[in-house]
Amino acid sequence: MMSLNTRILLSATGVLLIFTVGIALALDRAFYDSARIGVQDKMLARLLLLMGDAEVDPNGRLIMPTNLLDTELSRPDSNTYAFIADHKKRIAWRSSSALNKRLPKFQLLDKGVKHFGQIMIDDASYFIYRYGVAWTTKSGSYPLTFNVITDTTLFDAQIDRYREDLWGWLGVMALLLLITQMLVLRWGLQPMRRVSNELSAIESGTQENVIGHYPSELKLLTDSINSLINHERKQQKRYRNALADLAHSLKTPLAILHGAVTLPHDSDDDTVREQIERMDNIIQYQLRRAATAGSSPGMRPVLVYPIADRIVKTVSKAYHDKNPEITIGIDHSISLRIDEGDLMELLGNLVDNAFKWCRQQIVLSAERHLKHIVIQVKDDGPGVPQNEITRILERGVRADQSIPGHGIGLAIVRDIIQVYGGDLSIDKNSPKGACITIYLDAK
Repeated sequence: MMSLNTRILLSATGVLLIFTVGIALALDRAFYDSARIGVQDKMLARLLLLMGDAEVDPNGRLIMPTNLLDTELSRPDSNTYAFIADHKKRIAWRSSSALNKRLPKFQLLDKGVKHFGQIMIDDASYFIYRYGVAWTTKSGSYPLTFNVITDTTLFDAQIDRYREDLWGWLGVMALLLLITQMLVLRWGLQPMRRVSNELSAIESGTQENVIGHYPSELKLLTDSINSLINHERKQQKRYRNALADLAHSLKTPLAILHGAVTLPHDSDDDTVREQIERMDNIIQYQLRRAATAGSSPGMRPVLVYPIADRIVKTVSKAYHDKNPEITIGIDHSISLRIDEGDLMELLGNLVDNAFKWCRQQIVLSAERHLKHIVIQVKDDGPGVPQNEITRILERGVRADQSIPGHGIGLAIVRDIIQVYGGDLSIDKNSPKGACITIYLDAK
């Protein structure tokens, strides 16, 4: 595909050429009309001078002086000549400059009528100006039509010279504008080239993130790229850590199984069954931990209430014999930018623990507090001893080291919250029980 710089340059060049041609045509037409009006005014002035020289005697005979006011009409080699037609459609007078020239077909015009136009005589182009008058004498009124003709040689030469200058200067200006445009585009697209170079460096492994400072239009893009890169690296790190933790966690159960083989036969069954169940829990925990999606660019908000309501209904079926009083205090508009599977895993473990340890009451709530969404799960069970709260929340505790009675649920919750940059606290519920509070960013 064509590069962005080339696409913009070609588009801008096309627009510039269209604009230049349009301006040239408009200026050419304006100059042509202006020059034509100038010729028309000049020929009208010659007509008026010619009319000033003319006289009509009482008998209606036209009298013209030998020396005219317009000397161009007296020169045989002049490119301008004139003639006068009378009411009998005869040529009553012609100028000295018209002696050797063929006159066009003429027509009589009414008094006060003027006509300017262009005609062809012997395949040559001429301008002609006609003016109809009614000469009044004591014996009556005599209609006359004054005609002035001039060739278009000077006019055409003037237009040609103007067009040469116009297209020449516009061509120079267009070239300068194109050069300026290329420089401006090169400067304007420089941040894009820097981003491309940085991405190439990241791909080759010589650079970890996009580190340059970019305009606001590109900052969202570079921030999203960095966020995506960091998300993928964290995901890979979680997989590596999960595999390492899994290998480490299975060492102890495997050692016990190995030792059980050498024990008397009657004690093997319980030991093997216990260690297999323990290994299954470890594997399930590590798989869930590795599969935690984490926050990523472009993640859509997920409404909390529908997920919480669905989980409560599902878990309550598993503990149908308890049938506690359940209160869900979550506004329907509260949402989180979190993977739906992670949210279900998080709330599912918390609600399951609450059902497991409650006596008669469970409260599930969520509210917006400043820049955080605060989720709380309260039960009226025996609670969690203070010394074991610290151990549960200790960073790096393995699944096979979890507190007896609480399984791996809180460990999974802790890991999910850490992935999303949140926080977790376990407190006493009043008057009894446990209150687990989660703080997640309300992005």
